Amino acid sequence: MSGGVSRGVSRPAAAGIFFVLAVVAAVIYMSFSLSRGARGEICMEFNGRTACKTVSADTREHVLQTGVSNACADIASGVTDTIACEHAAPKSVTWK
Repeated sequence: MSGGVSRGVSRPAAAGIFFVLAVVAAVIYMSFSLSRGARGEICMEFNGRTACKTVSADTREHVLQTGVSNACADIASGVTDTIACEHAAPKSVTWK
């Protein structure tokens, strides 16, 4: 007989490998599904400052919402300014 006992992968290790593979599959799926969606550049102007963000999402509505939020994060300070910025009309929207 040999000195060591050979075992397969432990259950916690198998669960960890399965989880990592599931996360990788989800990221790949989401990146392909976003490539079929909408893409645009949203420019916001607030208190004399301007910021533009290029965003991809599943719909044009989501592109617009995300672009406004991201641009306002760069040019507004504080909760009140951020809310005011996000409720303003975009300076420009360019669909790509």
